[in-house]
Amino acid sequence: MATSPLSVTRFRIIFSICWLIIFVDHVLLLRWFGLAWTMALVDGAINDTLLILACLLVIMMLHYYLPQKEKYFHLLSWCLLITVIVILITKVILKSIYASNVDYITFFNRSLWVRSSLDFLLLGCIILISVIWYNWQEQSEQETRKQDAEKLSKEAELFKLRQQLQPHFLFNSLNSINALIGSRPEEARKMVQQLSDFLRGTIKKEEHQWVTLKEELQYLQLYLDIEKVRFGHRLATSIVYDESFNELKLPALLLQPVMENAIKFGLYDTVDEIEICLKAVKDENNLIITVSNPFDPETSTPRQGTGFGLQSVQRRLYLLFARTDLLSTEAKENTFTTTIKIPQA
Repeated sequence: MATSPLSVTRFRIIFSICWLIIFVDHVLLLRWFGLAWTMALVDGAINDTLLILACLLVIMMLHYYLPQKEKYFHLLSWCLLITVIVILITKVILKSIYASNVDYITFFNRSLWVRSSLDFLLLGCIILISVIWYNWQEQSEQETRKQDAEKLSKEAELFKLRQQLQPHFLFNSLNSINALIGSRPEEARKMVQQLSDFLRGTIKKEEHQWVTLKEELQYLQLYLDIEKVRFGHRLATSIVYDESFNELKLPALLLQPVMENAIKFGLYDTVDEIEICLKAVKDENNLIITVSNPFDPETSTPRQGTGFGLQSVQRRLYLLFARTDLLSTEAKENTFTTTIKIPQA
């Protein structure tokens, strides 16, 4: 588990303050029991230094080895063993310093159980705090890794969805160009240029998750210019929106599959001229875009309009906003309408 330099510095400061508080409390307690200042200071310094070193040892052990929940009783054994070691070393050092002082030796022996209990409790608290802290850190790191994995997965799926939208449009355009080369070479040349601009724009937009409404409509116009060469006078489009909405945001490449869906189910089953209308409005904190196309109830089923193109748009909106109510369709009389709601940050 990695720790930042700032966290290490903060830990050292807090640990030093805690040691100082324990040391002062120890010395004052010994003075209250009647020990001289010198003896109280030496006793506190030796016992508390060994105790703090033991706490550091426990913290380091738990940093590299954190027992499973069913093995937490091992921590109690550690705590008891380390307490015994600290008390024994303290006893040896202090008795060697004050070997000739019978009163101090008697006081030390009488206070042995109290010392052991306090050291055991302090070590136990340190172990408990360390276990909670390291478990929290581990859970936080696992959650971060999980979120990163989900983000990468979501981005990969979004990229895949965008990529799947282009091939069939490209094939249709190339077939149209092939058909125009012999009879109308100028229109074929124009369509090649428009297709080049469209694909260049696609590559640039793949680098951005979000674009402004103005940018998306400019890109959409490239697509519509190509389709108008394919279908000629049969296809008319209108785009209605207030220029004050130009800077509103939406996912890149979102409108092209919606418009392609409208063209497919508006034109493919008829030889008449049709008009496809796109409107953009702002309602509260949402950008609402509607695309309407006529359809012939006798030759086209409007429910087919919710094919892969709209499914991919709905999936993208769900991945971005975690909502399933942002795309809706409606077939009323001879008009099929797709409505997209895009929340604005």
